[in-house]
Amino acid sequence: MGARFQRPMTLGVRGLVLDDQNRVLLVRHTYVSGFYLPGGGVESGETLMDALERELHEEANVLLDEPPELFGLYFNRRFSARDHVALYLVRSFRLTQPHVPDREIAEAGFFTLDALPADTTPATRARISEALEKAPISPYW
Repeated sequence: MGARFQRPMTLGVRGLVLDDQNRVLLVRHTYVSGFYLPGGGVESGETLMDALERELHEEANVLLDEPPELFGLYFNRRFSARDHVALYLVRSFRLTQPHVPDREIAEAGFFTLDALPADTTPATRARISEALEKAPISPYW
């Protein structure tokens, strides 16, 4: 099959949002189990930063005060053979209001690193460890 008939590469963003107490923001979706870093897909015509800003606001009422740091790019082979995720470290932000559960996000909250929810996903734990505890960085989400 020629390249023009292959599915296009997909791209997502996630934000590792840390408050002034070094707690990490996690979200729990209504349609999958576990806690995740907030984020989602980059839509057609969006930049990575546009997508990150949109997802953080939609999922947790977070507005960026300063540009975040791009921490890494990961191949998300569990999702598809063509999916990549950009991870940003977010330290300068404000909350517009507490998150109210909706049809997509059941819960959004800040957690200390030593008390993450038991069902925080392995990939989420790995990214937190890489970014904050200097664990070896995997190329895979």
